[in-house]
Amino acid sequence: MQRVCFLLRVRSDRLDEYRARHGAVWPDMLAALRAAGWGNYSLFLREDGLLVGYLETDDFAGAQRAMEDTAVNARWQAEMAEFFELPGGEPGGRADIGLERLEEVFHLD
Repeated sequence: MQRVCFLLRVRSDRLDEYRARHGAVWPDMLAALRAAGWGNYSLFLREDGLLVGYLETDDFAGAQRAMEDTAVNARWQAEMAEFFELPGGEPGGRADIGLERLEEVFHLD
């Protein structure tokens, strides 16, 4: 099992709407994530826009590819692109491609 942690940056002027959108994630997007192997998936948002994501999966690259093959992911990424500042500081872009994965250096178990 791989534990994956990643960082993104949400535009500071869009934090409230970003939170609201994640209070109502489309059911077909949730189903696609589960089917693609994104287990125990969580997002944490700091007031300055730092977004930390965590998930567990057997194969992260495979889970990403599985999502890439879904129409719902393309729609979700297009709708959510305006919320993110990706590397280079430019707003917009696909967060699922622009995420910064962190190296795991310790796990209690």
